[in-house]
Amino acid sequence: MNAQPLNDPDAPRGCPVAHGSAELTRLFGPEASTDPYGIYERLRKEHGSVAPVLLEGDVPAWLVLGYRDNRRVLDNPRQFSRDARIWRDWREGRVSETSPLIPMVGWRPDCVSQDGEPHRRLRGAVTDGLLAASSRGVRRHATYFANKQIDAFVDAGRADLVADYAEHLPMLVLTRILGLPTADGLRLVESCAQVFKGGEGALEHNERIMQILSELAERKRAEPGSDFATALLEHPAGLDHDEVVSHLRLVLIAAHTTTSNLLARVLQLVLTDAARLSGLVSGQLNISSVVEEVMWDTPPLAVLPGRFAAADLELGGHHIQEGELLILGLAAGNLDPEVRPDAAVAVQGNQSHLAFSSGPHECPGQNIGQSIIEIGVDVLLHRLPGLRLAVPSEELSSTASTWESRLDSLPVEFVV
Repeated sequence: MNAQPLNDPDAPRGCPVAHGSAELTRLFGPEASTDPYGIYERLRKEHGSVAPVLLEGDVPAWLVLGYRDNRRVLDNPRQFSRDARIWRDWREGRVSETSPLIPMVGWRPDCVSQDGEPHRRLRGAVTDGLLAASSRGVRRHATYFANKQIDAFVDAGRADLVADYAEHLPMLVLTRILGLPTADGLRLVESCAQVFKGGEGALEHNERIMQILSELAERKRAEPGSDFATALLEHPAGLDHDEVVSHLRLVLIAAHTTTSNLLARVLQLVLTDAARLSGLVSGQLNISSVVEEVMWDTPPLAVLPGRFAAADLELGGHHIQEGELLILGLAAGNLDPEVRPDAAVAVQGNQSHLAFSSGPHECPGQNIGQSIIEIGVDVLLHRLPGLRLAVPSEELSSTASTWESRLDSLPVEFVV
């Protein structure tokens, strides 16, 4: 299929490869790391609601930018499968097992890699396990670890709320939920970040995660406890060892990375707006409304991997061929001018954002993440009188990978 001129509105638009790699935008590298939202808007103007892009290794994919197109893909697993074994570039040998995309896009024996009955079987085990875990004191664990993290820097009168707080609090809570030793959880913070970042270290860090979680599963098989690992091992669905470990990995990476990112963004919004800060401290503003705003404007996962066309089809005016990879632009979809013509208009009370995905694969642990964030913000504001930014807000910076944009640091000062 030949590439068509972008200025020809009647030209059929086909597979990403047809455009030629020289014409395609890379969702990795220097520009993507500093201005992902600018890239999304440029692609929307050039290609519409779906755009051909390149991922690491110059692997082609379709980036879904439109809100309605994202919902169509997420809500229709028969057309858009989660099973990477049908990925054409993988089947035909253009993506190697050592690609940094594999930890994010490749097939695994977990519920997010399956459709239909296999998905329902595994998803049921995860949902039941998370429900049991959430009933065993997530908010109590979050309160304990929030205070413990603050104790480590409170006497200094200053801190970086990314490195000293947001990066660690969710993982510490997750160690209690999963049944991990705290020391293992702290080791896994860097590995989770590297898997999302991609690059040469992604596979090595993914292997470290799998090794630690495999050892956890073996311990819990011998010594069961009141934790998520034990719940998976004992579930009537009969998960085997690989399925248990893969789901421990799924919950660990997804819950930690997204919750830490969202917590940092919520704190950024609160500390750069005096009205929100005073409203939260006085109790006039509910933290859930601030979280909701962040999930619309800067969702913790900007791009969701991935779906695969189950047959030749049309999406957003493009011809998508069977087996081609689609990645979901959650951040771009939330800012789609067709559903939000004025992004400055308040979205309070509107929970139809894409931050938790949608359809059969919608995030099953979102309530746990929101509880950690609500407690984390509440404890912080009430432990640190006079909390304020230590730098002008315009000096705050972010670094993006293909999948997320993370706040680099959040320096603050407070009264000792």
